[in-house]
Amino acid sequence: MAPMASMAHQAPSTHPVAFLARRAATALAAAAVLGAAAAPAAFADAAPAAPSGSPQKLPAGLYGTKDPQYDGVWRQSLALLAQHTVGVRPAAAAVDWLVGQQCADGSYTAFRADPGKACDAKTMRDTNQTAAAVQALAALGGHGKSVTKAVDWLKSVQNDDGGWSSMSGSPSDANSTSVVIGALAAAGRKPESVTSKKGGKTPYDGLLTFRLGCDTKEEGRGAFTFQLKGAAPNADATAAAATGALGKGFVVSPEAGAADAPVKSLTCKGGAEDGAGKGKQAGAAADRARAADGGAAYLVDQLGKNGQHLLSAMPGAEKQPDVGNTADAVVALAAGGHRSAAQRPLAWLEKNAAGWARQNGPAAYAQLVLAAHATGTDPRAFGGTDLVSALNATGPKPATVSTKAETSGKDEQSDEGKGGGLGVVWVVAVGLAIGAGIGFLLSGRKNRTKNDL
Repeated sequence: MAPMASMAHQAPSTHPVAFLARRAATALAAAAVLGAAAAPAAFADAAPAAPSGSPQKLPAGLYGTKDPQYDGVWRQSLALLAQHTVGVRPAAAAVDWLVGQQCADGSYTAFRADPGKACDAKTMRDTNQTAAAVQALAALGGHGKSVTKAVDWLKSVQNDDGGWSSMSGSPSDANSTSVVIGALAAAGRKPESVTSKKGGKTPYDGLLTFRLGCDTKEEGRGAFTFQLKGAAPNADATAAAATGALGKGFVVSPEAGAADAPVKSLTCKGGAEDGAGKGKQAGAAADRARAADGGAAYLVDQLGKNGQHLLSAMPGAEKQPDVGNTADAVVALAAGGHRSAAQRPLAWLEKNAAGWARQNGPAAYAQLVLAAHATGTDPRAFGGTDLVSALNATGPKPATVSTKAETSGKDEQSDEGKGGGLGVVWVVAVGLAIGAGIGFLLSGRKNRTKNDL
């Protein structure tokens, strides 16, 4: 799901601000590490202290205690989405805070200290934050107007190649494109029907341009690159894109993760991809499925090389486990129906992610909750940690908390949860955890970004 928790900084200098926010456990850590040594044992990436001039008193409805300047909307959206997914009805104040952050044109920036002041030309509107808010508000229900305005704004800043960057006017990237695809799907829009004004390109057209094919060295085939410039395999972008190519967002149904399809690597014949180019309709869907499979195969390969976790290398620091990107990879594998492949990195997360989540806060807990959910794992007993209670403790007391354990793998709704609104959705399945994704996310995420997941 985008964004947001440790960041696969395989090309930190190229990731936009929202990218760091999305992969948030490293957002601001990036700047801090530039002059510091490797992160401490808990795979750190914790956000540094709030800079001078940052808000001294945070809004009552906001999740997390760190400076929200770079990731306020992102972490709030993930927290609310993860809570809803596990049957927790968020506090009205928390939902109202998110709704109140929206600009009149439908966009979101990371944080508006004074929501009463209208957004202007200096407001840094962000597609990642906007797409994350769409996914949360669409899931909660009862916010159709806000969701529609946000989607309309996203459509208005779509690039000619069909994709998006975190900031409008910049070149598209795989993470931002993926998180927007998730938002479109969550809002009930078919991503393939959203075309660019010039060229008529779809989000999937844009996303697949970042895929590395048969002209790439074998070890990188099937991976996605963050942007076309510098086109190198990027695990963070690959996790986001493998989910986005399937038309999925931060929340992946346990039913998808219950399948156990083999992971298929990209195969080439005569320098061309085997099975590609089969027409525009069914062929396009098949191309996306192959792209997702190729991305999954790349992730499995990278996970296998590193002890079932992905790596993050911050500038000036040694490579270390990237917990957030590993959670994103679990979601991506589950989305593709690769249960066995997802279980191995999931087991690593259960053993190693608790300390990281404590350091990084709501978005990190949410990422793990969504990862657990996608694999049918109980988030209330995740390697000895109750992720749901821990997430709830980072913000205002929820209106309602489900104590029902996930066991069936099927969604059940109470009467209150039917028909939209803030009804409680009882997800019965053995799981929950997140990863956004972004790539996608998400995600996603960089230079002026901060991490308070």
